[in-house]
Amino acid sequence: MSEVQERSEDPVYQNHIDGQPCAGAEGRQFKAVNPSTGRPWGSFVESGAADVDAAVHAARRALDGPWGRLSPTRRGRLMMAWGDKIAAHAETIARLESTQNGKLIGEMLAQARVVCDWLYYFGGLADKIEGRTIPLERRSVLNYTLREPLGVVGVIVPWNSPTFLTLMSCAPALAAGNTIVLKPSEVTSASAFELVRLAEAAGFPPGVINVVTGARAAGEALVDHPMVAKICFTGSDGAGRAIAARAGARLASCTLELGGKSPNIVFEDAPVDNAVAGILSGIFAAAGQTCIAGSRAYVHERIYDQVMERLVTRARAIRIGDPLAAGTQMGPAASAAQLHKNETMVARALEHGAALACGGERAKVPGFEGGYFYQPTILHRIPEGNPILQEEVFGPVLAITPFSSDDEAVALANGTRFGLAAGVWTSNFARAHTMARRLQAGTVWINTYRALAFNSPFGGYKDSGLGRVNGIESIDQFLQTKSVWCETSDEIQDPFVMKV
Repeated sequence: MSEVQERSEDPVYQNHIDGQPCAGAEGRQFKAVNPSTGRPWGSFVESGAADVDAAVHAARRALDGPWGRLSPTRRGRLMMAWGDKIAAHAETIARLESTQNGKLIGEMLAQARVVCDWLYYFGGLADKIEGRTIPLERRSVLNYTLREPLGVVGVIVPWNSPTFLTLMSCAPALAAGNTIVLKPSEVTSASAFELVRLAEAAGFPPGVINVVTGARAAGEALVDHPMVAKICFTGSDGAGRAIAARAGARLASCTLELGGKSPNIVFEDAPVDNAVAGILSGIFAAAGQTCIAGSRAYVHERIYDQVMERLVTRARAIRIGDPLAAGTQMGPAASAAQLHKNETMVARALEHGAALACGGERAKVPGFEGGYFYQPTILHRIPEGNPILQEEVFGPVLAITPFSSDDEAVALANGTRFGLAAGVWTSNFARAHTMARRLQAGTVWINTYRALAFNSPFGGYKDSGLGRVNGIESIDQFLQTKSVWCETSDEIQDPFVMKV
């Protein structure tokens, strides 16, 4: 049998617990749907509390057993080997994800190939986790600290970039010595099984990474489980709030990477061609289905008409179609629910006074009549207070507005409850760096957009989340500190006096 599971036309997946496929305790299943065709694709376990409990206990056994006994260096080497396995099977993983979420095969392939860098980086950090020796007043006492794993970590990932977002959470958690229970989105569950099989093929002990599929009930059972020390969640801010409240009730910590309403700010001295390309790629390249989608554009009034004309012309020319085809530039919405959300939010924006520059309805794609395709949409002349400027669509919908001064641009950009990312387009680098300080966003790009790296922290301000992924600081969120005191003197101490 190959390292990657062979699939039939309608594959059937079971949960993966303690290194073995496991049928659901209640025997229930659900079907995933190919958004390009609207037809079912693959069956998965509809997990409940019993399935999650089995996975958590398997993760705990691995933590107390073979995984916990590995040296940090060996643990890091296994992570690097896992990265090699994923890179070797990147095409299989990418095709699965593109089939299930409708994103372009090229983007899914690029993500599957690049995640090995995350595993190399955090694998290399595994044996760089160090405690400290604390200088105390009493010289006869040795006090030092240990950095230890939290325990079992629950990872809940969305459907838009499943492998990429899974590794962004799992890599630092594993480097710190934790074990994982992974609940993928019910929209894109298949690639999680390929990842865990490849991890075990690379030498990971069974139970280090477990996969349970399902919808809300499975996620709630994972968040509520008393043996889960931490939850890592990527998704909507509404779901993030609910997860934080449930986890907080039992004092479990969370890392939350939530929604965004990210602005691209184009000044009058900007490199216009680059800015237009950046705006287009920021909102349409992934059909708007990324947390960092540049769904708002603020363009200086002196160049507003010029930029607007170019955006509309190029948006209308975007090739919509089969995400597995090489010439396609934009695929479908990932689900019928997301397609309906696109339609509803555009209609609401128009009702509140916005004007439609292009798009605004379903796209007709020959041969894919049942698919969930939506046209690249640009809204303009948008009145203040319009919900399209405040609420995340997660679709190919751009809201564009002019501004006249730097202060106005800052006020407009910061005028939402979100703060995930922002783009600044200008030839004046003094202005650019000043804007970077003034913008309330966890990531600010200057004359570029949608750039991420394994060693650069990523996360949100305000309602866009808690904590950071990527970079050295992310590993600290998966560790706890233990203080150890050791009396080195033979002198008899008074048992009723505090040692200060």
